[in-house]
Amino acid sequence: MNTQTLMIQGTTSDAGKSMLVTALCRWLSRQGVRVAPFKPQNMALNSVVSIDGGEIGRSQAVQAFAAGLSPHTDMNPVLLKPNTDKSAQVIIHGHAVSNMHAHSFHRYKSIAMRAVLESHTRLAAQYDRIIVEGAGSPAEINLRANDIANMGFAEAVDCPVILIADIDRGGVFAHLVGTLALLSESEKARVKGFIINRFRGDVALLQPGLDWLEEYTGKPVLGVLPYLQGLHLEAEDALPHTPDFIAPVEHKCLRVIVPALPRISNHTDFDPLRLHPKVNMQFVGPGEAIPAADLIILPGSKSVRADLDWLREQGWVLAIRRHLRYGGKLIGICGGFQMLGKLIQDPAGLEGESGSSQGLAFFDMQTTLRPDKLLRNVEGTLACSGTSVTGYEIHNGVSVFNKKYKPMTYFLQGTDGAMSEDGLIMGGYLHGLFESSDACSALLNWAGLESCSQTPNYRTICDAAINRLADSIDQYLDIRQLNQLLHLNSLSA
Repeated sequence: MNTQTLMIQGTTSDAGKSMLVTALCRWLSRQGVRVAPFKPQNMALNSVVSIDGGEIGRSQAVQAFAAGLSPHTDMNPVLLKPNTDKSAQVIIHGHAVSNMHAHSFHRYKSIAMRAVLESHTRLAAQYDRIIVEGAGSPAEINLRANDIANMGFAEAVDCPVILIADIDRGGVFAHLVGTLALLSESEKARVKGFIINRFRGDVALLQPGLDWLEEYTGKPVLGVLPYLQGLHLEAEDALPHTPDFIAPVEHKCLRVIVPALPRISNHTDFDPLRLHPKVNMQFVGPGEAIPAADLIILPGSKSVRADLDWLREQGWVLAIRRHLRYGGKLIGICGGFQMLGKLIQDPAGLEGESGSSQGLAFFDMQTTLRPDKLLRNVEGTLACSGTSVTGYEIHNGVSVFNKKYKPMTYFLQGTDGAMSEDGLIMGGYLHGLFESSDACSALLNWAGLESCSQTPNYRTICDAAINRLADSIDQYLDIRQLNQLLHLNSLSA
C-alpha cells in the first residue's frame, strides 16, 4: 500500500472533505511533515492562478496555504468549470483544453486520469505525505465507470480512505452505511474508518449510535468533529449559506449588494466584505427584492451573456440606474466589468451559443471572448487612492474601450479596467480586490464609508480559522489511529 497518500471521501457534497483536508494539512505541517494537498478532479467556479501560471480550484489554494505552500497545478490536475447545466470548460494541468458536454467528458476520463496520475507522481516525489480530497460521493452509481475523482483514483494509487459525513444534515448513519453498502468489496476494504462532522450537543448521547456503527460495519469511528461556530473557511463553490461567521455589523455601516448570478464565479472575492464590521453585505438571489444600497458589485461570471440576460429578467438594470441617479457606487469585477460595456461578443461559443449581446452601456467598451485565457497574478495601485493592491486575473475576454477613461488599477506594466468620468462607476478584471486591508479600506472609502479603521486583516482571519481546524484534529480525533494510517512513526524513526 502507498503509505504516502491518504484520501478523504464524503457521503455527500459539502460533508466536510475540503475542511478536513485543510485541517490535516495544517496539523501535519505543524509537526514538520512535508505535506501537499491534492484533488484529482474538482468542479468549481471559484479558482485561482497558481505559482506556475495555471488555474486550479480555490479550495486547493486554501489547502496549500494551510500546508505552508504556494498553490501549484499538480494539486488539482483536472478542474471543471460549468458553463451550463450540461457542459463545462475542462482544464487540465491548469489550462483549458475544451468545452465538453457531460457525455463527452465521460469518454475523456481515461485521458484525464493520465494527467491525474502524472501530477500525483510528481507530488509523491517531493512530499512526505499527500492528503487527497474526493469529489461528491463515491457511491454515485451513474459516475462509477472510469471514475477519477473518488475510488477510481484510490484504487489506482492503492491508498487508504477515510469517509466523512455531516451529522448536521441528518441521517448520518444511513449516509455512512448506505455509502459503504454501494461500494465494491475492494473499495469497502479500502475504507479505514469514519469521521462524523458538525456535531452539536453532548457526544455522550451519540455514543450508542457510534458503538452500533462500529459493530455493524466493522470499521472504527475515528472521531466526532464539533460544529465550529464563527469559523470562516472559503466555500469551494456554492454560495455561502451559513451566516454564523459574519462579524456583527455596526448601526452606521455601508450597504453592499451583489446579484447571485446563476453562474457566479469567484464569489470568494466578497468574503472580506462579509467579515467587515462596518459593512452589511448581501447576495440577492432570484425573485428577491433588490434593496437600497450604497454599493452594488457585479461579480464574475462563467456565462456572462446568459447571466446578463438574467440580470435584465430580475429587474437589476432599472435598479442599478436608479441607484446611480441617487449617487450610489457601482463596481464590476471580471464578467461584471464586461457587462458594463456596450457589447459582449462570443464568436466561438466559448460560454454557450455563439453570438453577441448588448451590455449595460455604462462604458464605451466592447468585449470579445477569445479562446486563449489570460491567467496571471498581479500587483499594482488603485487609481482612486494610490493604494497598493494584489490579485489575479482569469478571463477569456479582451475589452477595448474609449481612452478617455481613467484606469481602475495601475500595474508595473500596463493598467486594468476603467473609471467613469463622474466617479460613480469602476470596473476591471482583478479578482481579490478586497483581500488586502489597505485596498479594501480605500475602496470602501470611495464607496462612502467614512471610517475604515476597523477593516480586518483577511489573511489573519483565514489563518486563525485553519489553526482552529488543526486544533480540532488533536482534540477530537483518534490520533493513534490517524498516526497509523499516515505512517507518521516511520518519519520520526
